[in-house]
Amino acid sequence: MSAAADQQWMMLQRVILPPESQTDTLSLYVDAGPASGIRLSETDEFARNPKALDEKLHLVSSGGREVHFEDILSRHSLKVRAGEQLSFGTYFNAFPASYWRRWTPLRSVRLVVRTSGHGTITVNKSNARGTLQRVDGARVDGDAVTVFDLSLKPFGDGGWFWFDLASSRKDLTLESAEWLGEDHGREPGAVTLEITTMNKPDFCLNNARILAENTDALKHVREVLIVDQGTQKVADQPGFAEVAAELGGKLRIIDQDNLGGSGGFARGMFEAVENGSDYALLLDDDVVIEPESIIRMLTFADYCKRPTIVGAHMFDLHSRTVLHSYGEVVDSYRFLPAHPHDDMEMRHDFSLANLRQTPWLHRRVDVDFNGWWMCMIPTSVIRSIGLPLPIFIKWDDIEFGLRAREAGFATVSLPGAAVWHVSWVDKDDLVGWQAYFHGRNRLMVGLMYSTHAKGGRMIRESFQSDVKHLVSMQYFTEHGRLDALEDLFEGPAGLHENLATKLAEINKRRELYSDAQMLEDIDDFPAPAAGRGPSGVKPIGLPNRKDLVKWGVRTVARQLVKRPDAEAAERPQGFLAHRDNRWFRLAHYDSVVVSNADGTAASWYRRNPQKFKKMLVEAGQQHARLYRRWEELGEQYRSALPQITSFDAWRKTFGISAGEDS
Repeated sequence: MSAAADQQWMMLQRVILPPESQTDTLSLYVDAGPASGIRLSETDEFARNPKALDEKLHLVSSGGREVHFEDILSRHSLKVRAGEQLSFGTYFNAFPASYWRRWTPLRSVRLVVRTSGHGTITVNKSNARGTLQRVDGARVDGDAVTVFDLSLKPFGDGGWFWFDLASSRKDLTLESAEWLGEDHGREPGAVTLEITTMNKPDFCLNNARILAENTDALKHVREVLIVDQGTQKVADQPGFAEVAAELGGKLRIIDQDNLGGSGGFARGMFEAVENGSDYALLLDDDVVIEPESIIRMLTFADYCKRPTIVGAHMFDLHSRTVLHSYGEVVDSYRFLPAHPHDDMEMRHDFSLANLRQTPWLHRRVDVDFNGWWMCMIPTSVIRSIGLPLPIFIKWDDIEFGLRAREAGFATVSLPGAAVWHVSWVDKDDLVGWQAYFHGRNRLMVGLMYSTHAKGGRMIRESFQSDVKHLVSMQYFTEHGRLDALEDLFEGPAGLHENLATKLAEINKRRELYSDAQMLEDIDDFPAPAAGRGPSGVKPIGLPNRKDLVKWGVRTVARQLVKRPDAEAAERPQGFLAHRDNRWFRLAHYDSVVVSNADGTAASWYRRNPQKFKKMLVEAGQQHARLYRRWEELGEQYRSALPQITSFDAWRKTFGISAGEDS
C-alpha cells in the first residue's frame, strides 16, 4: 500500500542509501548479517566485565558478510544477493520509535516494504536496554507490497524499529520502504534554510549543489538563504550561477559585516519570521549534509505536540562513520556541555559496532540544546522568546536552548537526521582568539541560568583555566580571557555595539605575543638546543591528585621567581606536537615551539615571569570581583535579555531601518 493511495497515512521516514560519492558511509545505511545484539541476560555481565562486551561485539560484527556497494540500485533500492541477509537496523534507516512516542501524539506506525524476488522480511524492535526482539515477518515472492502495523506504546524510555531482508535461492530486490503515520491533517510547514558562512565558499557552494540535486528535500523550503560575512564571496565562485539556476529562484544571498555565528544565524531567524516561514533551518557552512535530514526534521517538527526545536546529530567530516555528538545537556554545577547519560560514548564508530551492537544508542536521549550545525527552530518560538544573544560565537546555541526550555519549548536531537562536520578533535578553540568568547560567554550564560549559588564551580574553574594558560606560556590567550572578564563587568549594554569590532580588536594584539604568531614551516624557527625538553627535567604526565596542590604551588613559584634560561630566549628548548600540548608538560619549559591543532602551523611559546605575575594578579582580582558581584550581574543580564535579543535591537545591528524591506 502506498502513502499516496491512502490519504489517511503520511510518510514519516523512508529507506535511503548513500550516493556514489559517499561509499565510506555505507555502514550508516545498511548492515550485513543476522539481527545479533545484546541479550537482557548479558547486560549485568557486561557491566561487570567490559572486556566481555568487546569480545561479544567482535563476534557479532565479524561474521564474514559484507554489504556490496555495487548492489545499491538507486537512492532507495538495493539488491540482496542469493543466500545473503541485510539489515536496516542502522543509523539512517532504523525508525527512532521512542522519539515519536515521546514527542508526538502517534501511538502506532505502518511499515510498507516493496520487493521483487524471493525471500523474507523480518521486523525487529529494541528496548531502552538495547535488547533486540523479533516482532513480525513475512515471506515474499515476485512483486510484493508487504504491510506491517506496529504499536509505539512500549517505547516509553527508548528503542527502535527496523527490518531485515534475507534472500534464499535467488536475489531479492528492495524497491522501496516507508514508515507511515496517521495523517495529522495539516499542510507541511514552510522552511527558510539559512547557511551562515565566513570565507568558506567552497563548502557553502557544495551544500547548495547538494540541495539543488535533491529537489524533493526542498519541496517545502521557501528560501535558501546564504548570509555571507566573509571577504571570499560565495557568489564569486566558479559554478555559482549554475547552482543558483538549478535552485529555481529559491537562493538569496545577504552580504553583511562579520557578526559571527550568532549574527549570521540571528539574520536567518529574522528573515524566516519576516517572510512568513514556519521554521528557520540553520546550517553551518563547513558541513556536508544528508539532504534527507531536511525532510525528516520537518516531518517530525510538524507532528510534535507543541512547537519544538528539532536538531540533527553530528558525524566527523574526516571519519564519516564516527558519531561526534548524539545529544547534550548542560552540567548545572560546572556549567559545561555534558552527556545526558554516563554510558554514552563520544566518537562512536558505526563501522566497528553498528546500532544493533551498541546498547546505549537504544536509550532515548533528552537534551537541553542542539548545536547549530543543523537545527530547525519554529518561528513561533522565535517570536515568543526572541533572537540569539549578540555574542559572536560560542554558547549562543546553548543559551537559546536554555531560554526556550524556560519558556516551555523543548529541544529534540533527532536520530536519523545528521550532518558531517569538522569535529572538535581537529580544533583547539580554547587557545587563541576564541578564548575570549569561550570565557566571556560561558560566564554570561551562567549568570543568567545557573541554579547554584555563585554559579557552582564556574568561578573556580575559570580561575584554574587562567592558571593553566599562564603556566603554559599562552599569554595571548590569557590576555583575551582577562579582557573577557573586564567586558563582562561592563554589562549587556555594549554587546550589539562591539559585535562587529571585537574580533579585529583581539587580532590586533597578536603582534605583541610570540605565542600568537603562527609560521607554517617549522624550519623558520631557530633549531632547538642539543637534547630534548627543558634541561634537567624529565617529561612528565599529569600529577597525581594527592600531589596536585603541592605540584601547582611549586610550579607557580618557579614561574614567578626563576629566571628563564638565557639561551631559551634565542632558541627553543624543543618542539612539541599538538597532542603533547598539555599545561602540566608546558609548565616545565622556558621556551618551546608548539604546533596547532590541525597541524598547519606552529608558534613559539616563551616564558615571561613579568607577564605571568601581572596577569596572575589580575586574574585573581577579577575573579574575586566576579564572586562579589555575581548576583548583581546576573540580574543585569537577565533584565536586559528581552531587549538585547529583540527584533528591534537586531534590526539596528543589521542596518535595517524600521519598516524597511530586509
